[in-house]
Amino acid sequence: MNDLESLRTALLPDEPAQDVVDRSRHRLRNHALGRRRKRVSPLVVGTGLVAAAAAVAAVVATVPGPPAPPPPPQAVAPVYTGPQVLLAAATAAERTQVGTGKYWHTTTKVGKATWEYWTTTDGQEWYRDENRHGKAELMPRARPIRINGDDDVTLSTILALPPDPAALRTWLTDGLTRHGVPANQLGFAVLDGLIDLVSTVPAPPAVRAAAFRAIAAYPGVHALDDRSVRLPGGGRLVVDPATGRVDSSSVFLDWTGKPVHNANGDTYAVSGEWTDDLPK
Repeated sequence: MNDLESLRTALLPDEPAQDVVDRSRHRLRNHALGRRRKRVSPLVVGTGLVAAAAAVAAVVATVPGPPAPPPPPQAVAPVYTGPQVLLAAATAAERTQVGTGKYWHTTTKVGKATWEYWTTTDGQEWYRDENRHGKAELMPRARPIRINGDDDVTLSTILALPPDPAALRTWLTDGLTRHGVPANQLGFAVLDGLIDLVSTVPAPPAVRAAAFRAIAAYPGVHALDDRSVRLPGGGRLVVDPATGRVDSSSVFLDWTGKPVHNANGDTYAVSGEWTDDLPK
């Protein structure tokens, strides 16, 4: 060994032992892993998750939802015509049942005045108004069922009337002509008779229905509302289409059986029904 090799040997450290080398490598590996963990911090991970959620939300927001339900339909008030009201009353009248009783009782109210009749099938009649102090008085002579001044009508005649509008008009026309009603007044006189049949006469259901249909066929009939009908000549009829019952009319029969009209077109409350009782 020359002098230079001796000097180099003296300056270089001895080779490290193997266990020292292993420990050094272990520390180096742990140091590298620690640096890698610091680079991926929780803040970075959280930011990535928020960004991913935002992306998903954006995709969901772009997907179209179900269509909005249509708005509810607006209620539309039904429009009634005069014939419709009367024809509905005719249908209801056909379904009514025939009442029974000893007396046919009619009531007419005009303002504060009220008068009533109780009539038997053979024409005996009791009458009451506000001057009778609540008592019904027997009339001095028997009288038939009244239809527009026709004094030939009996209950048997009413029960045998034709349940057809045209035939009913013909029957009324013939009877009024026999009683001297002028031809130029027959149209309104027949109409008055038809009103009697649906309001104050004990007509069978089929006959009342035919009378309603005959009234509905008159020109100029129109509805004022769902119950009130304006008639030709300015008359008015108030009827319940659901029951076929006439509640009031602008024409009524006086004690002689002749029709009385309200000049102002106002209505009189009228009703008719069978009963077994007279007022005490």
